[in-house]
Amino acid sequence: MTTAAPMPVPFPFAAIAGQPQLRQALLLAAVDPGLGGVLIEGPRGTAKTTAARALAELLPGAPFVTLPLGASLESLVGTLDLGQALAGHALKFAPGLLARAHGGVLYVDEINLLPDALIDSLLDAAASGVNVVERDGISHRHAARFVLVGTMNPEEGTLRPQLLDRFGLCVQLRNIEDAAERQAIVRARLAFDADPQGFRAKHAQADAVLAAALVKARAVVADATALPYGDEVHEAAGTLCIAAQVDGLRADLVMLRSARALAAWDGAAAITPGHVQRVADAVLLHRRKPELEGAAPAAQALQRPTDANGASQGNAGDQDWGALPPEPVGIERVKPLRPLIPSQSARQAAPKKA
Repeated sequence: MTTAAPMPVPFPFAAIAGQPQLRQALLLAAVDPGLGGVLIEGPRGTAKTTAARALAELLPGAPFVTLPLGASLESLVGTLDLGQALAGHALKFAPGLLARAHGGVLYVDEINLLPDALIDSLLDAAASGVNVVERDGISHRHAARFVLVGTMNPEEGTLRPQLLDRFGLCVQLRNIEDAAERQAIVRARLAFDADPQGFRAKHAQADAVLAAALVKARAVVADATALPYGDEVHEAAGTLCIAAQVDGLRADLVMLRSARALAAWDGAAAITPGHVQRVADAVLLHRRKPELEGAAPAAQALQRPTDANGASQGNAGDQDWGALPPEPVGIERVKPLRPLIPSQSARQAAPKKA
């Protein structure tokens, strides 16, 4: 008989330092799971998984479900219960990971490596809160309200723009370069590894405060009459989305809902343009046109090169991307071959046979 190994205790959410944008995005997604989840971009070792696990502990009775890379669509959305079908009983639905994640956190590491069909199903359920299954002779739907947290390393590729746009919020993490902050984070992690329960006890009160604030903010967001949107809030959101040249209106809707979730988290009496401004980066980061973000090097690369006198040498943008400059190639002279058929002058000059 094999004894199951105990699950490791999560790192306290209140003790996560050095990533304020990550903390805010996760808390907003927990306040309003209908935002569509959080996509976390960043290098290895920047507390992506740690933060997702810690968030689940703040939600009362919330499960933490991980979607493995090798998962099938059936294991995600659910399928026909083959045992019941083979036994001759009525068709029965076998729940998948979306059903298990209801009320909690669904974590997907390296989501950019998943097939598009799985990502579509994930994002549909995350935005609607309902999983609809129409396959294998089954027509079934069930509640699937969870906080979707997906992570990816940009070095391993990205998602298609159509899928990126369906994520509610996006956070881009960077390596900690401040020496003092870096040492503080490492010291905290070492202290946790040495005595997990003692470390958690030191932050238990802070985590309890965050959990209570989440419950209160969720209740405010669930009340459709609370925190209505004013004209100045609509104007602020529209102005930011137009400036970012986003496609469609999803960015406007997510920005307004995020601002409302932030106002509920702050305990504010009304949504203000300041709330819109504070959530704008996470809403627009993955929706902003590429030429508006980090476009300076690309724009410079497409400028017309000039010679020493400043004269234009043509448009570099007309060249083939990845083309290599010409290199000299050695040429060896080859002696011409004698013609197989003699020319007319050669036939006339040749002596005739007697």
